[in-house]
Amino acid sequence: MVEIAPYGTWTSPLSAADVAASGVSAQWLGTAGEEVWWAEARTGEGGRVTLVRSRTDGTVEDVLPSPWNVRNRVHEYGGRPWLVLGDILVFTHWADQRVYRRDLTTGETTPLTPEPATRHEIRYSDLRPGPAGEVWLVRERSTGPRRVDIARDLIAVPLDGSPGRVLTASHHFLTAPQLSPDGTHAAWLGWNHPAMPWDGTELCVAEIRADGTFGPHHVLAGAADISVCQLEWESPDTLLALLDPGGWWNLHRIGLDGTVTNLAPCEREIGGAQWKLGASWFTPLGDGRFAVIASGKLAILDETTREVTPVAAATDLTAWSTNGFAVHEGGIAGVAAGPKREGAVVKVDLDRETVTELASVPEPPSPAYLSTPVERIFKNDEGDRIPAFVYLPANADFAAPDGERPPLLVYPHGGPTGRDSAVLDFEIAYFTSRGIAVVTVNYGGSTGYGRAYRERLREHWGIVDVADCVTVAEALAAEGTVDGDRLAIRGGSAGGYTSAASLTTTTTYRAGTVMYPILDLGQWTGDGGETHDFESRYLDSLIGPLPETGQRYRDRSPINNAETLAGPLLFLQGLEDEICPPEQADRFVAGLAGRGIEHAYLRFEGEQHGFRKAETIVAALEAELSFYGQVLGFETPGVPKLRLSR
Repeated sequence: MVEIAPYGTWTSPLSAADVAASGVSAQWLGTAGEEVWWAEARTGEGGRVTLVRSRTDGTVEDVLPSPWNVRNRVHEYGGRPWLVLGDILVFTHWADQRVYRRDLTTGETTPLTPEPATRHEIRYSDLRPGPAGEVWLVRERSTGPRRVDIARDLIAVPLDGSPGRVLTASHHFLTAPQLSPDGTHAAWLGWNHPAMPWDGTELCVAEIRADGTFGPHHVLAGAADISVCQLEWESPDTLLALLDPGGWWNLHRIGLDGTVTNLAPCEREIGGAQWKLGASWFTPLGDGRFAVIASGKLAILDETTREVTPVAAATDLTAWSTNGFAVHEGGIAGVAAGPKREGAVVKVDLDRETVTELASVPEPPSPAYLSTPVERIFKNDEGDRIPAFVYLPANADFAAPDGERPPLLVYPHGGPTGRDSAVLDFEIAYFTSRGIAVVTVNYGGSTGYGRAYRERLREHWGIVDVADCVTVAEALAAEGTVDGDRLAIRGGSAGGYTSAASLTTTTTYRAGTVMYPILDLGQWTGDGGETHDFESRYLDSLIGPLPETGQRYRDRSPINNAETLAGPLLFLQGLEDEICPPEQADRFVAGLAGRGIEHAYLRFEGEQHGFRKAETIVAALEAELSFYGQVLGFETPGVPKLRLSR
């Protein structure tokens, strides 16, 4: 029998522990021989990333036991961490950031790179095959005491344990070189500050000399206003690459003679923001056909017809991971999610038009307790379109009293050069199954909608993102879908900034949760010292160049506007975060003491940017639910009461 109870008070079969257990996330998928391999992060093992393979007989097994942790911190976001060459596995290990080789026959594991003098002083990423007997990769080195004191180069590491050698260092930021089929050339991507990789990159090619060193490089494609986000060799004389000279990432063929041909011109995004080294959005199928990820969905690009056609069998898979997908036995293997399933390792058979899961995932609750996201397009006063995904409360055991409308959590994504998709998300379901609505907003600046939409945020961070989220929240309230008096906002990283900026510059929200946030823009720069090298000039485009736009940095920093807070705040912060270090949240919270503003601050040992440990995820979710109950006015049965300070 359905029980009548206020929104937010509903009991749910989905606990915070269930959400944490669902965090067995696959990443960095590839093939080794006839097998599909992938890395797998496990919250129940403290966030350790292991390596898994699906054998030809259908069984799935771990390749690396604890304590091996297949992860690296180049750019702090990491990149491709493993590679199989014959019967040798090469991988990066989180604890010391060294490169190791493992004999797949004997299981013997030995280091290939030297032990650094200090912890994580040297890091490696984006492992690629070089000439026989060596692996090519990116090396990142700390050169001084500041977070931005970083140098990078491309190196070759021999598999026999002999010393590596430097190949080149063409730019401040680099992807690992890829060897041409005939072994005569190498190609890679490079870019320099203040550009981010989605602003402008260069595709570089160099001849390989007889002694294995690189000759001078030349640029085949890319520019200050053209982004190249993936490259692959097609033949000794041609490369395939994703670039956006027309405002959309499309697949191009590029000759060593400099010719550039768009294989299927379209206003669709086949490409994206290269947050992690080694991301991929296309893979060749042969005969002029390519499997591509077009705006998050699997499609086939046919250069003969110059068309990009969605794969019908994968219609329900609305978000494909760009951390590896591959051709396997006539199909496509990858990590994908949809409105009714969390991310899983799947194989799409293109001939039979079937989808098979290669690895089991935690069983979700009954669909009766899961909210199906609805994509909607909202418009601001200027007529700009704002895509969003609305998750309404869903619980088979409960209904709200007549006339009551649910509270709403507005959830801006991180990045801010990122995006959300219509997927089953247990974290969102944790709230919706208790009677709290959620909306994820692809505000101006999001990827997937072309460069023009991405650049709506240029020099307008803290304005456009805030306004777009307000537009969506207030529209949902005006139409009666949610309770306009019980609106809250939550976000992490750049989404944490948008949440804090929203609460200090608007009166739309009653409360907010900011997770590992950016709060002091002037300090979140290279000179300020409170962020890492990769993003230390990001604000040049998001806010403006310094020093001439310094007042903008001060005006848009939530830490400078705390006196105009619209409501209570919950802060959640990892203490080992090098991207958004705890210093900023520490200062903000210290400034709230004794001012009568309800707030709470939870700091988590051993967590970096984003939470990976099961116990952290549980504590953070339960605290957040209790927080909303206290400030929005509903009981939260089954979770400890969070102590709020004033």
